[in-house]
Amino acid sequence: MIAAKVMDNIWSTRKADSLRGLKFMLVEVIGGIDAGRLFIAADTIGAGIGERVLVCTGSSARKMLNQENTPVDAIIVGIIDEDCTF
Repeated sequence: MIAAKVMDNIWSTRKADSLRGLKFMLVEVIGGIDAGRLFIAADTIGAGIGERVLVCTGSSARKMLNQENTPVDAIIVGIIDEDCTF
């Protein structure tokens, strides 16, 4: 898993049918050698802009959706509590 901060919403009015209903967020990696790297993650838990989150990547992300055919390789799986620091 990766610790990241939600930077913004990603809007897409046209997308593959398998992605309909998914909310996408732009996230920035917190800490480590990839700190500052931006990428897009699907959000199924309702994270908001500015929140620190846990992101699951790879095939584990698709398993969270229970759909192996969905082209998702990053998904927000948790919101980090305010009192946690890096």
